[in-house]
Amino acid sequence: MNILVLGSGGREHALAWAIAKSPLTDTLFVAPGNGGTVQIAKNVSNLNAESGEEVLAFARENDVELVVIGPEAPLVAGVADAVRAGGIAVFGPDAQGAQLEGSKTFSKEFMVRNGIPTAGYGSFDNAPDALAYARELGAPLVVKADGLAAGKGVIVADSLDVAEEAIRDCFTGAFGAAGSRVVVEECLTGPECSLLAFVSAGEALCMSTAQDHKRAFDGDEGPNTGGMGCYSPVPIVEPDELAEMQRIMQRAAEATAREFARDYRGVLYGGFMLTPEGPKVLEFNARFGDPETQVVLPRLESDLVEVMLAVAEGHPGDIDLSWSDRWACGVVLVSSGYPGSYEKGKVVSGIEAAEALDGVTVFHAGTTERSDSGLVTSGGRVLCVTALGDTFESARAQAYKACGLIDFEGKQLRTDIGHRASIGRSAWGN
Repeated sequence: MNILVLGSGGREHALAWAIAKSPLTDTLFVAPGNGGTVQIAKNVSNLNAESGEEVLAFARENDVELVVIGPEAPLVAGVADAVRAGGIAVFGPDAQGAQLEGSKTFSKEFMVRNGIPTAGYGSFDNAPDALAYARELGAPLVVKADGLAAGKGVIVADSLDVAEEAIRDCFTGAFGAAGSRVVVEECLTGPECSLLAFVSAGEALCMSTAQDHKRAFDGDEGPNTGGMGCYSPVPIVEPDELAEMQRIMQRAAEATAREFARDYRGVLYGGFMLTPEGPKVLEFNARFGDPETQVVLPRLESDLVEVMLAVAEGHPGDIDLSWSDRWACGVVLVSSGYPGSYEKGKVVSGIEAAEALDGVTVFHAGTTERSDSGLVTSGGRVLCVTALGDTFESARAQAYKACGLIDFEGKQLRTDIGHRASIGRSAWGN
């Protein structure tokens, strides 16, 4: 069959990479794609991925039988609704389900209503009330722009002054319309861990655990980013914690089928904090994570297209997930200055040598092909270098060895991805 993937980042390259391996895949399109997807698919640069009407028209014109929506913005915009209404299978929830990510308030209310453990919070449409609640709660606390803010609308405030500044920033337009409502919540403590699940017809089929590194610099210092590296599985997660996380994801899946006009069909991302009281949900996302996808999918032994079709068609009982016992570690290479301002157009070299190493795959995020200079940088996060290994330590070592073979002007990376996991739970103080 012909398949269309929407998106341009490392997540979408990883999705396209896994989809391209399936014998069910004929022609694969990625809109708009990047310098990596063009090697395995047809990039479509002139398609508005947030227009359901345009996506449906393209799918019909090109005999596409499955549309896979990567980023959150098209989901919140209702692209899945329009394409499904046109009779084409879609992997991704409708707009109502996507509000689990599109609105922090919607998501928190959903959690509370369905007994899903999460941080205490307040939701406000004006600064005075939000400031009063923050002062009552006291630092540390977390301030979140309610809507989609490209991963930049969450501020962990260690002091009340920082929290108050974040609240004022939201209501004065720092995050655009996303900050017109603000969620203020208590700051949970413990290691973070992601658990993604294929969700369809009220069933959650959980994937393997993963742990992202959000801060820009070694030692979890510096500003938050879209993700500087990741690994899977997460060795510090205890069996009882994993079982509870899986129960929470199943409870959420059942609630989507019970509450929503159409049951949720896609990936539900659970961002967890492993607190002393047990796992609690920090956030739900309505799609695959980035860079979690780049370490989870290389460990998936099942045919991803078969899985996605079963999800899209509402047949979760047809899914049989099989996972490799190997470990995966991914290190993100970024442009100098990221997550702030950065230059583009830097020539990238060494990817072929990196991928010649055993178990290494390089997923492109911010790259493009130019006729005059070849592969160049086009974003803040440029590449995710993923390695598989028989042990966590070997996967990590191989990933960093591969990173050393890749070069572009201004290349930056964290050198401690997975370091705390190798030390153990004591590294987080609980």
